[in-house]
Amino acid sequence: MYSPSLRRGIPGSVRDRTLSGARSLASSLTVMATDLKKKAKDAFVDDNFELALDLYTQALGLEPSNADLFADRAQANLKVENFTEAVADANKAIELDPSIPKAYMRKGIACMKLEEYQTAKAALEAGLQLASGDSRFTKLIKECDDCIAEEARGLSKEETENVSQSSFSASNPTTNFGNTSNSTPDSSNQTKEATKKPKYRYDFYNAARDIVLTIFAKGVPATGVSVEFGEQILSVMIDIPGEEQYHFQPRLFAKIIPEKCSYQVLSTKIEIRLSKAETIAWPSLDYSDKKTVPQKINLPASNSPRPSYPSSKSRTDWDKLEAQVKKEEKDEKLNGDAALNKFFQDIYRDSDEDIRRAMSKSFVESNGTVLSTNWKEVGSKKIESTPPDGMQLKKWEY
Repeated sequence: MYSPSLRRGIPGSVRDRTLSGARSLASSLTVMATDLKKKAKDAFVDDNFELALDLYTQALGLEPSNADLFADRAQANLKVENFTEAVADANKAIELDPSIPKAYMRKGIACMKLEEYQTAKAALEAGLQLASGDSRFTKLIKECDDCIAEEARGLSKEETENVSQSSFSASNPTTNFGNTSNSTPDSSNQTKEATKKPKYRYDFYNAARDIVLTIFAKGVPATGVSVEFGEQILSVMIDIPGEEQYHFQPRLFAKIIPEKCSYQVLSTKIEIRLSKAETIAWPSLDYSDKKTVPQKINLPASNSPRPSYPSSKSRTDWDKLEAQVKKEEKDEKLNGDAALNKFFQDIYRDSDEDIRRAMSKSFVESNGTVLSTNWKEVGSKKIESTPPDGMQLKKWEY
């Protein structure tokens, strides 16, 4: 451990811009990332969506844990019609920061474009809870309800009959889930199956009393689908002549009520509704032996009014929505660390190459305690750390 006075051997010009709050700026890379984000927003406002997407990707390379950047890149992916990538970016933003309404909005819009209306509705309802005054959420939720109703009306007579017979009684002794009474599915087989890319993608969301699982199997005939429900296991079989049989059999996170479960085969997907035995939120579809405390879901009172949505049947005005998003991007207010980052970003952006090199070199070599714009001084020597007055520099022994 040492505490030298490092100021004595360094010219004053090297310290012409010393950070008063060095802890608020993690590294000089933050300055560059903020600069890239500003350029990406400008490109988006100018309708240069491909450039905006590339700049957001570069910024995420510098700040991979920035939820706002993922949400913004999701919007750029929407504009270039990369809807699957937009869902992935929105999901990552929600994972990093579940309190960002625009991430739920962009996930909902992307899922609607993919015709995954139940998933879209769940995301939009979650966003509406965070932004209760935003009518865009209610309008999109209403549109999801309309599309879900249209899908249901599009069922053929054969599909309708299949839906009516889909409930499975737990008392049926002929149902075969394998030897589930004494053992779970063989773990080695599950490991082998997990390494193979699944034939169909699936997603699920928590409702108050149900889990709604969607398997995205397009154009599958209802006669080729078999779904069975156990107390804590689900078995989905898709058997199409001439194709490899698909079998999905997870051990569920918690118990269900088999006789209340159902499914329906639609033109683009198989929708399965699992009735929960307990009103808890499932953090995952699959069972986990890790000790977790499930979150209890507070159900609304039976006499409480249901939320009402706009009755207009008009579809979303995407141009108006886009203009509103652009305005939000342009008028975004910065404060705290973000404001400080923008201050240094402005200096960095408006400077020539020598000043930029001086800023990066002095900041990195001094461990965030010196920021200089004088390349003649900085470029010829190593910049030592300069702790603030009244503080000592410590060297840690490993």
